[in-house]
Amino acid sequence: MNTKLLTHFLVVISVTFNLFACGNNNQDAVSNENAIKAPQNLSYELIKVYPHDTLSYTQGLEWKSDTLIEGTGDYSKSYLHLLDTKMKVIKGPIKLNGPKVAYEDAIFGEGITQFDHKIYQLTWKTKKVFVYDAKTLNKINEFNWPYEGWGLTHNDSSLIVSTGGSNLYFVDPATFSIQRTLGVYNNYGYVSDINELEYVNGKIYANLYLHDNIIQIDPQTGLVTGNLDLSDILAKASAKYDPKTVNGGYVLNGIAYKKESQSFFITGKCWPLMMEIKLK
Repeated sequence: MNTKLLTHFLVVISVTFNLFACGNNNQDAVSNENAIKAPQNLSYELIKVYPHDTLSYTQGLEWKSDTLIEGTGDYSKSYLHLLDTKMKVIKGPIKLNGPKVAYEDAIFGEGITQFDHKIYQLTWKTKKVFVYDAKTLNKINEFNWPYEGWGLTHNDSSLIVSTGGSNLYFVDPATFSIQRTLGVYNNYGYVSDINELEYVNGKIYANLYLHDNIIQIDPQTGLVTGNLDLSDILAKASAKYDPKTVNGGYVLNGIAYKKESQSFFITGKCWPLMMEIKLK
């Protein structure tokens, strides 16, 4: 090969190599740009500790001014009641269980929320939604629901339902028909076992069943933007025992945001305590 041909050959090889390298760099840049961000680790400060009835298998929790609404579950133990700021019952309980033909026919209460002077309460496998007058707790309506009921909250226009999977359903409060379905995911993929819900300042907070953490969800995209580890909250609150040593199902479940104090109230199924916390 003469010198001229050799020079031309080397130039072609050099250009091809540079183009390949630039192509890889561009792909890496696009990949990094489109990468899903990992949830931010959230932290909290323990503000106050309150007593909690260990017979309350907490499924739903929500503040309305100075009244705390609590809905509970478990067969033959499901009810709805209202508490004051000292966790004393001021109305209720309204028991959900009627005469049972068989164990499977019992009503198992799930998530609750108050919207437009009505309290909505899900049930687990009976696929019923009960609606009560928020002042009297008289039952005023009932809806059918095609899935299991787990968690319930609301924004300004819709109720938001979890069913134990990775989807959240936005539903019409007047008819309980589905308006929109939102898949919840993080940087590893879809997130399942979504349970109790609370809508706060444009974000959805959710318990994950059998986990000691609460996730923060973007309600527009479904992306998990934050993670709050509460595995140490009972120890911080000086609880005398861990409820999970009594029953493995007595797990963290219960999120209520009190707008007036800008704090969260956290408890679990049959926990002896309820903790007031603030996110840092």
